Amino acid sequence: MIKKTSLLATALLCVLALTQSVSFAAGERATKAEAEAMVAKGVAAVKAKGDGAYVELTAPSKAFADRDLYLVVYDITGKCLAHGQNPKQVGKELINLKDPDGKEFIKERVELASSKGKFWQDYKFTDPLTKTVQAKQAYCEKVGNVIVCGGVYKL
Repeated sequence: MIKKTSLLATALLCVLALTQSVSFAAGERATKAEAEAMVAKGVAAVKAKGDGAYVELTAPSKAFADRDLYLVVYDITGKCLAHGQNPKQVGKELINLKDPDGKEFIKERVELASSKGKFWQDYKFTDPLTKTVQAKQAYCEKVGNVIVCGGVYKL
């Protein structure tokens, strides 16, 4: 009887943990509308401050970060100019960077920016809240010779 009670208690704890993680995800995740608004804010900063905006857009600054939403900026060659989650990426040529499925998402981003100007893009990336690779959609806008993007995770 004790083993059955212990198993039942363990199962209940698992269900509670799962419920909490789902509610965390639902309440703590950025929306597509918030991503578009954050990108607009980033574009305005780049237009107003030029290269000076990149420091504000890069971690550890939180001026352009909210929960799992942060901005990244690339030039049209794929060089990272600002990264709201990983400052080690700044200054690196990332045109050939691939997601876990082998998708060259920076190369695709540069191509989409050149042809569309504003767009949504699907790829996979590490979620800053769970530290696991998740499907992600980034909203991007080209301003001059740079691309400002912010994304949402599709859980």
